[in-house]
Amino acid sequence: MTVRTATILVLTFGAAVKRREIITFLGGAVVWPFAAHAQKTPIPVIGYFSSRSADTEVAWRTPFIKALAEAGFVVGRNVAVEYRFAEGRYDQLPGLAADLVRRQISLVVATDRPAAQAAKAATTTIPIVFGVGDDPVRLGLVKSLSHPGGNATGVYVFTTNLGPKRLSLVRDLLAKPGLIAFVVDANNTTSPQQIEEMQSAAKALGQPLLVLRAGTERELDDAFATMAQQNVSAVLFGATTFFQVVSTRLIALAAQHKIPACYEWRDPVVAGGLMSYNTNRDEIGRQLGDYAAQILKGARPSDLPVVHSSKFVFVINVGVAKALGLNIPPALLAQADELIE
Repeated sequence: MTVRTATILVLTFGAAVKRREIITFLGGAVVWPFAAHAQKTPIPVIGYFSSRSADTEVAWRTPFIKALAEAGFVVGRNVAVEYRFAEGRYDQLPGLAADLVRRQISLVVATDRPAAQAAKAATTTIPIVFGVGDDPVRLGLVKSLSHPGGNATGVYVFTTNLGPKRLSLVRDLLAKPGLIAFVVDANNTTSPQQIEEMQSAAKALGQPLLVLRAGTERELDDAFATMAQQNVSAVLFGATTFFQVVSTRLIALAAQHKIPACYEWRDPVVAGGLMSYNTNRDEIGRQLGDYAAQILKGARPSDLPVVHSSKFVFVINVGVAKALGLNIPPALLAQADELIE
């Protein structure tokens, strides 16, 4: 109903309507179109983009949404989120990124390296907030950590650089370390760097290291078969979203072959894995949400310096250790941030 239509109705029935009621009716008729227009004002849309699965992403997504709300952006009220998850299939990322760009979203939040690189390749204008485990300068996402330039900024998570620390923790756990396996994602472009860093750390420790590559679940089966043949003492997994997506399979294989395993994140340890060491995902999610909110309020990514993860979490599943016949040294127990019975 337009203002003009409403006025005609009032005049037609004017004789039977009191003046006060006419004024009220006219007021409502005049205000209604403006209210309807206000309701149709578009709200900003965030493209939440990850190469992980939706379930795996919960640990990042929950603190991200909370940080947005604390900054004044409540999903479903004054901001919307379009989710895109590649489920570990890297070849799907370019298409998913292109789809988000076509929808003319307000900004992209890319929570891992493959997604961040796909988003960067898809747009040079839409703001990007990333969370990546490798150096974002080396990845070509920003010009420098302090002055990103361009359309991207975010969080440097350090995950690809923590292999040597995990190796040290595994050695502290085992009475006789023996041969330790390091499994990397055959399809991850950062795997060569991770292998180099791990081999260097192993050499410095005098630690025999067996490097294995697996890019599919079938190849993971083969890798564990090789480990069994080589009688490895423990296995560590490289940083990659693929291993996060198939973590249930990794846990099952480690249990089947009775091999102590150190994972990248906490979730596999809660689900029956032995131990993990990594940055704090709650902190990462909140940092992503904070930067997304700042950009929605008008900040430019080029002016927001890349922030670093500052909190690290070491988790041990004591029950799994007992099942494997491992006696955890008191010094290692004291280092743990969380013990799962």
